[in-house]
Amino acid sequence: MKLLATISSFIFLFANTCNSPEGQSNQLQLTGTLEATGITSYQYGSHTLTTEDTFYALRSEKIDLSKFEGKTVSVEGEKVEGYPVDGGPDYIEVNNIKEKE
Repeated sequence: MKLLATISSFIFLFANTCNSPEGQSNQLQLTGTLEATGITSYQYGSHTLTTEDTFYALRSEKIDLSKFEGKTVSVEGEKVEGYPVDGGPDYIEVNNIKEKE
C-alpha cells in the first residue's frame, strides 16, 4: 500500500511539473509607435505597435488605445494564445500603456 501511494505521488508530481509554464512567460514590455490598424491580411487587432525591428497587433479591453495613435509609447501586455495566424504578427493584450516623451 505504501508503495502504491509513493508511486501515485510521484506520478502526480511529475504530471504537474511536466508542462510547467516557468520560463515561458507571455508577458511583454515593448516600445514603439502605435497606429490604428487598417485593412490587413491577418484581420486581428485594433491597433499596431511598430518597434525598431518588428510590429505587433494590439487589443485592450481596459485601455482606449485610440488616445495614443501616432505616439511613441511603452506597452505592457501579454501574448494572446493561438496567434500569430495567417502570417500576421504576434497579438498582444495591452494591460498598461505610457506615452514616451
